[in-house]
Amino acid sequence: MTDYLIIYEQGDDRGWGAYSPDVEGVIAVGASREEVEQHMREAMVTHLEVLRERGLPTPRPRTTSGYLAA
Repeated sequence: MTDYLIIYEQGDDRGWGAYSPDVEGVIAVGASREEVEQHMREAMVTHLEVLRERGLPTPRPRTTSGYLAA
């Protein structure tokens, strides 16, 4: 199993969005953080399964995260 960085963002409307900088085109939205996490998990699993079924390469994780106090 490969770990991918997922970015979660809360919008001005209080809804949530998610994406992975390493997996182009896979996004999810939800009304809560928990909901968007579930949607993103499902979207990532499905996307990666389709790539494998078609014999296409799966993206390699290349992104990390960190915090900077300023």
